Amino acid sequence: MKKLFLLAGTALLSLSLFAQSPKKAEDVIKFKEMSFDFGKIKQGVPATHDFTFTNISNSPVIIESALPSCGCTTPHKPEGAIAAGKSDVISAQYNAAAPGRFNKSITIKVAGIDLPVTLQITGEVLNADAYAKYEASKGNTPGR
Repeated sequence: MKKLFLLAGTALLSLSLFAQSPKKAEDVIKFKEMSFDFGKIKQGVPATHDFTFTNISNSPVIIESALPSCGCTTPHKPEGAIAAGKSDVISAQYNAAAPGRFNKSITIKVAGIDLPVTLQITGEVLNADAYAKYEASKGNTPGR
């Protein structure tokens, strides 16, 4: 009978451990925005955007990694811990080497948290001629 109670107790404990939902990065950090559209940018001129976030937990958090979806995107994460209630930024730089539309992601992993958060950058890279026409169509030409 004791073995039966021990077995049942062990099974119940195991089930409760598996039933807990994994912690998400959104539980400890909150971004001002999750995506950013650069719009039309000139080929060969890198574009950068800062994603601002706040530590909404009660303890310091560490950004373990910021992984881009490709080599054309370079993220820069803060080093060290971000104190509870404090804000910091993750910079995303897109190299704008190839013309055309782009949609890239950066996966942010927080130390001790199971599920990462993903940021998105989008836009369109125009070659020099197309970019000059685009700027002219906006009325940004000198003497107008």
